Amino acid sequence: MANNPPTTSLLRSVRVLLYVMIGVLVLMFVLPRVQNLWISLTAEPRTVTPRGNLAASEKTNIDIFREASPSVVFITSLADRVNYWTRDITRIPRGTGSGFLWDEQGHIVTNYHVIQDASAVHIRLNDQRSYRAVFVGASPDHDIAVLRMPIVSDMPTALPIGTSHDLLVGQAMYAIGNPFGLDYTLTTGVVSALNRSLDTENGATIDGLIQTDAAINPGNSGGPLLDSAGRLVGINTAIYSPSGAYAGIGFAVPIDTVNRIVPQLIAHGRYQRPRLGITIDDRISQQITEKTGLKGVVIIGVERGSQAEAAGLRGARIIDGADLLVGDIILNLGGQRIEDRESLLDALEKHSIGDRVVLRYLRGREEREVQVLLE
Repeated sequence: MANNPPTTSLLRSVRVLLYVMIGVLVLMFVLPRVQNLWISLTAEPRTVTPRGNLAASEKTNIDIFREASPSVVFITSLADRVNYWTRDITRIPRGTGSGFLWDEQGHIVTNYHVIQDASAVHIRLNDQRSYRAVFVGASPDHDIAVLRMPIVSDMPTALPIGTSHDLLVGQAMYAIGNPFGLDYTLTTGVVSALNRSLDTENGATIDGLIQTDAAINPGNSGGPLLDSAGRLVGINTAIYSPSGAYAGIGFAVPIDTVNRIVPQLIAHGRYQRPRLGITIDDRISQQITEKTGLKGVVIIGVERGSQAEAAGLRGARIIDGADLLVGDIILNLGGQRIEDRESLLDALEKHSIGDRVVLRYLRGREEREVQVLLE
């Protein structure tokens, strides 16, 4: 029987092609699995590169948060909801905010708008202990409120108090609070500006605010603003943002204001602005200003038995039964120039009841000075 060389050659080529295909399949499917198995058997953690010492600024951040955060509290305000069909009253969460321990008696300072219209307020410490807080007092015009928690074991220490009158733009600032309910959050920034003014919801204006770019968001309100020494220098109170979220501009009530007002709230439940014991009239002051070109506040009357009377100040008087004799015109109080009613009230805000201040005034054409005890 004769051989068929072409057929044998074709079969050999098919076998070679089949072997090649089997080899390709092995390379595609088997080899990667073998390789992965080998990697999994021989893989080890990478060698850790030593970090070295923390930067000085990092150490400051860590130390400030570690020392201050136990004194910060998470505040939840509750509101009553009445079912008019069943007359059942249900307390529902109204909002959250921040606050901080003021003293060893359990007083807590926060923003007034955090607890405004609340039927109950609960506070939570950073160790997760929760207590119901009692309302002590508030000054809506300054957006400051004081609560009190029970005195308990392991009470956190109060934050150390700093000053705000000597702050400088560019100083480092630290804010601790509970933005969006995310408790115990630290943000950092600087003093961006000083002596800002902000209108409150009740129509009052808070002056002398600290502007900072430390991130402040809803829930931060009432929390502390600290300097690089860990001292309390303000209460975070508001943000400027078209969207309602952080936009790089936050405001804090300065501690010098807080330290004047909080003791009165604790003692009396309300804040009373220092007064001179005089009556004034914006319209008459404006007429005098327009007529003489001299800016100041005209004293219309002096209250009997007041410190103003004791200092010898005079109000307006009627002479010859018809003519009005202009009273003393206040030009300066405590080193602050007085031009109108607002500047006089602002100057009084910087002092406390019982302070003695130097008052400069105009009587006729003579400028005089006298010390007055604020009441």
